[in-house]
Amino acid sequence: MRATLSVKEKISYGLGDMASHIGLENVIIFLTFYYTDVVGLPAVFVGTLFLLARVADAIVDPAMGLIADRTRTRWGRFRPWLLWLAVPFGISCLLIYAVPESLSLSGKMIYASVTYCLMMLLYTAINIPYCSMGAIITSDDTQRISLQSYRFFLATLGGAMSTFLMMPLAQWIGGGNKLDGYFGAMAIMASLAALMFLLCFFNTRERVSAHGSHENFLADLRDLLRNDQWRVVALLVFCNIAFGVVRLGAMMYYVTYYLGDASLFMWLLAAHIVGKSVGSGMAKWMTRRRSKLQAFTLSAVICGLLSISILFMPASLPLLVAMTFVVSSFYQVTTTLMWVMMSDVVDYGEYRQGKRMDGTVFSTLLAVLKMGMAVSGAIVGWTLGLSGYVAQAPQQNGSAMLAIIALFSLIPGVLSLLSALTMRWYRLNDDTMREINQHKTAAATQNDSSAGALQPQELS
Repeated sequence: MRATLSVKEKISYGLGDMASHIGLENVIIFLTFYYTDVVGLPAVFVGTLFLLARVADAIVDPAMGLIADRTRTRWGRFRPWLLWLAVPFGISCLLIYAVPESLSLSGKMIYASVTYCLMMLLYTAINIPYCSMGAIITSDDTQRISLQSYRFFLATLGGAMSTFLMMPLAQWIGGGNKLDGYFGAMAIMASLAALMFLLCFFNTRERVSAHGSHENFLADLRDLLRNDQWRVVALLVFCNIAFGVVRLGAMMYYVTYYLGDASLFMWLLAAHIVGKSVGSGMAKWMTRRRSKLQAFTLSAVICGLLSISILFMPASLPLLVAMTFVVSSFYQVTTTLMWVMMSDVVDYGEYRQGKRMDGTVFSTLLAVLKMGMAVSGAIVGWTLGLSGYVAQAPQQNGSAMLAIIALFSLIPGVLSLLSALTMRWYRLNDDTMREINQHKTAAATQNDSSAGALQPQELS
């Protein structure tokens, strides 16, 4: 269980999240425009479709985790889902950009609803097993941090591919025909995503075996809620993702109305992407010199204080680009370590309760993450609405400007400091995880010739 992972396996695991980001970030960034301005769907309908799909996610995520925990194949519990769903997921991404031009408006709305919901369903079905794999490829904390560093570097690269290549590809392939252009560009992206998932399947291994029985869904959920460290990490996940969503959601408004030029957004977006790439490597470097709890807390505090300091910054693009790079770098450190902590929660639950629930833990935490995205997205809209913000106005009133500045600085800063505060209740430090892994190794040796489950334990 403490095997040193090869670079090939780390890269292959990271390709899975690269594939996820190629598909999902493309949908987040471009699909609204495609539906409204290319296909001609009403904006209210598109917004409602996206909202209802997110609500459905809150139900589907835990259900998929419970199903994955009960999967038993010669390839393991989670890897086979990558093999089974890589191509269907790629096809579903392509179908959302294949709205038939000959359909009536009602027909296009039905087609968009069916294909978008299908794509999100398949995304959930392949992404939850993929995320759960991070806890069973290795049980060693150092290797987990390295694995997640590779993962998030490649995930950032996948998001950058979707962000910067989709439109040039669509224009090159389609020429004056936007429907053909988007379809052709997505065909390339979807094929790459499917191939990356398959490479992830073939070049990774599940090394941590499952223990304990899964009698029924309700029993698993009951045991999950009894895991005190799951509750701590759930709060951490909510605050951490809310920081990123509020900050990125306010970025366009900030450059448009505070800096006075919407085109400057690409400078900040580039600084954000490069910063995330650097932060993926920083997580591994920082944890060589201090514990992961110290590295997370320090990074979250730096993010929080630097974000709040933007309140007092002049309207300087070079200074803001530099600040965005630094904040995004440290934010990526917290995100990388957050996923390591999710894996620790699985080990802790097995140690305390004698039952391993990778899929259930990761799927419910992903549901919390998506809820954080929904709530923080609403915070941006509500704050702007209550401040008197007027869309496309040449200038905003004083209260709206204060709201925009606060959304980009103060509110995410407070959320990041709350993330750091949650570490007061997080018990799974490096010494504790060593104790848990030593117990698992001893139990595995003892039960090597039997199928006995791990006995519940208390931390010393």
